[in-house]
Amino acid sequence: MKYILLVGDGMCDYPIENLNNRTPLQVAKTPNMNFMAENGRVGIISTIPNGMSSASDVANLNILGYDPKLYYTGRGPLEAANLKVKLGSDEIAFRCNLITASADKLIDYSSGHISSKEASILIGFLNEKLGSEKIKFYPGTSYRHLLVIRDAGLINALKRLECTPPHDILGGSISRNLPKGDAADIILEIMSRSRDLLAGHEINHVRIDLKENPANMIWLWGQGISPNLPKFKDKYDMAGSVISAVDLIKGIGRLIGLDVLEVPGATGYYDTNYKGKADYAVESLKKRDFVFVHVESIDEASHNGDLRQKIAAIENFDRFVVGGILKHFKRYKNFRIAVLADHATPISLRTHTDDPVFFAIYGKDIAPGNIKSFDEPSSKLSELTLDEGYKLMDYLIKGEI
Repeated sequence: MKYILLVGDGMCDYPIENLNNRTPLQVAKTPNMNFMAENGRVGIISTIPNGMSSASDVANLNILGYDPKLYYTGRGPLEAANLKVKLGSDEIAFRCNLITASADKLIDYSSGHISSKEASILIGFLNEKLGSEKIKFYPGTSYRHLLVIRDAGLINALKRLECTPPHDILGGSISRNLPKGDAADIILEIMSRSRDLLAGHEINHVRIDLKENPANMIWLWGQGISPNLPKFKDKYDMAGSVISAVDLIKGIGRLIGLDVLEVPGATGYYDTNYKGKADYAVESLKKRDFVFVHVESIDEASHNGDLRQKIAAIENFDRFVVGGILKHFKRYKNFRIAVLADHATPISLRTHTDDPVFFAIYGKDIAPGNIKSFDEPSSKLSELTLDEGYKLMDYLIKGEI
C-alpha cells in the first residue's frame, strides 16, 4: 500500500469581493482536487490546536501525526535540523529573517525574496561582525536563516520571549513589535546592530540601485530548543520521504526519520518546480510506502496579498503535483492520497489564521461522500470532522477514525 500526503500551504481563504464573494479555490481551475473530492471523502480538520500559534510548524507537525501540544518546542530548532545544526542542551535556535526596514516600518519580510547567494554573503558578514563563542549565524535559503545562542543560564528566559513573525506585521511598526521579555535586551541589541551593519553593505547598495528591496535588518523569532520526536517508522511501521523547498518542513522530516529529497528547481516561490516534485514523489514510492509533498508558493502569494499569483499557484499545484501523482497512481489499486492546506492564509489578512481547513482523501477502501468540489463552501457539507489534526495520518493509513 502506498500513502501520499499533499499540502498546499495557505491554500484556504475567505470570500473575496473582487471574485464575486468567491474564494481563490472556487475560482481556480482545480479538476484534480475536484476529482478527489467527488470520488473520495472530504472532511474538516483543525490543524491549529486551541491556544497555539497559527503557524506552519504547528500545522505540519499535526498533519504528520505529531500532536504539537506534546512535541512542539519552537520553529527555530526544526529549521536547524535541516541545516544539520545539532543543538546542545545549552543552545536555543531562532529563525532569522532578512527583512527590509524603512524608518520604523517593516516593509518586506523577505527582502524582495533575496537570492540565497546574496543572503549567504550577508549572513556570513553578520557572523564575522556579531558572532562569538555564544552567538552563531547559519545561512539557509533566500530570506530564511538561523541564529543559535549558547547560554544555559539564559535558555529559559529566551524561550519565554514574546516574538512576532515578521509576515504578521507587514507595513507595521517595528518598535511596537520587537521581542519582549526578561532577556529581550540581548536579542534587541543583535537586531539593532544588524541594521547598522547591513545598511552599508555593498550588496544592499546594488539592490537599491536595481530598485530591489535591500536586506537591511534581521528579524529574530520562532525560538526553541531541540525537540524529542518519535521516528515516523516507529509510529507507522513504514519508510517515507518528504519533498519541500522549505527548511522548516525538511527539518521536521529529518527529525522524524523521513528521507529528505532535494528536487532541482524547488524554490519555495512562484517559480518552483511543481512537476519535479510530483516526479520525485512517484519515484520515491518505488522504494518507500509514504511521501509528504509540500508546496509553499501559495502561502507566499497570500502573504504578498497577490490574488492573481495565489490563483495561479493553486492551479499549478493542482495540475502538476496533484494531477501528476493521480495520473500515475490511478492505474493501481493499493494507494491512498490526501490533499489539504496546512492552514488558511486569507489574502485580505496576509497572515495565517486558526480557522479549520479541509481535506480530500481518495483511494483504496475510501467510499465517496456527497461533495463534488474541493473548496471552502462545499467542505461545509461534510459530516466528517477531525478536531485533532494529528488523527489525519491514522485516517489516511487505516481509512477510519
